[in-house]
Amino acid sequence: MTRIALFVSVLALTGCTTATPAATSTTTSASSSSYLDFSGRDDALSGGVKMIPINTPKGMFRVWTKRVGNNPKIKVLLLHGGPGATHEYYEAFDSYLPKEGIEYYYYDQLGSAYSDQPKDDSLWDLPRFVEEVEQVRTALGLTRDNFYLLGHSWGGMLAMEYALKYQQNLKGLVISNMMASIPEYVHYAETTLMPAMDQKALAEIKKIEAAKDYKNPRYMQLLIPNFYEQHILRMPAAQWPDPVNRAFGHINESIYVLMQGPSEMSASGRLEKWDRTADLSNIAVPTLVVGAGYDTMDPKHMEMIAKTVKKGRYLYCPNGSHMAMYDDQKTYFSGLVQYIRDVDAGHF
Repeated sequence: MTRIALFVSVLALTGCTTATPAATSTTTSASSSSYLDFSGRDDALSGGVKMIPINTPKGMFRVWTKRVGNNPKIKVLLLHGGPGATHEYYEAFDSYLPKEGIEYYYYDQLGSAYSDQPKDDSLWDLPRFVEEVEQVRTALGLTRDNFYLLGHSWGGMLAMEYALKYQQNLKGLVISNMMASIPEYVHYAETTLMPAMDQKALAEIKKIEAAKDYKNPRYMQLLIPNFYEQHILRMPAAQWPDPVNRAFGHINESIYVLMQGPSEMSASGRLEKWDRTADLSNIAVPTLVVGAGYDTMDPKHMEMIAKTVKKGRYLYCPNGSHMAMYDDQKTYFSGLVQYIRDVDAGHF
């Protein structure tokens, strides 16, 4: 859950570890020729892109998806963060998953980037998003024999909700950098992250928030070095990768603020009281939970999720932050690929 709306405009002014073995070449991946062969696929004309009609209480809309690769046994649907961000920051997956023969799908949720962007605020709630994911799954032909759902940040919340309702359709679940409780997320920020910050900068940030002056350029000038570079992506913001900057620059601010609230250091929107901690034990599909040492999300809470679901594995990224797929990249993907391989082989 990252506030990424004002980030790009301000820029103009201014090793994971896991108990499982390191990833090697997968024995279950499709051959190179079949992985790249899109003939016979109904999206071959568009290079894997498919606009999927979504039925909502407010009518029909379309969401954008793009398939990469071809593997009937392993299909990963990626749920981006925000709410209201885009698929773009997942482009780092192109450096790792194709060589493993893993088929995966970029997907802009309704209201985001290439998908339709209706203005009706009643559309932005968790139950409707869950039904959207289910309609996308059906349209893409994903089944319990091949369907892995990977959600990062807000996408992790959405993935948990989907699993709690539709886990009979899943082969595997990945919860990346998202706690199971917004109140606990806020508590962690207040008791762990904020006390470790420069207190003078924190006081000024809080003063701006108290005045609800979120458009003040000073707000982001303070957040970038004191919070974003410490807990969102641990490298100088001027060096942040292009896919991250594009995703952050394209966020739908109206959805983000409505659901998460305007503050990056707290929550006040529709998701403010969301808490699924008590329901985690109902998730029975093989689940990988990714936490990181410098994340905005409490890594101990992430470990708790992995221990509470019925079949969990914890991937801890000691050098990573909220975007651990970038600042702890190689072993993030080693852990992810190992998990997929183990589930596919029946060894999880």
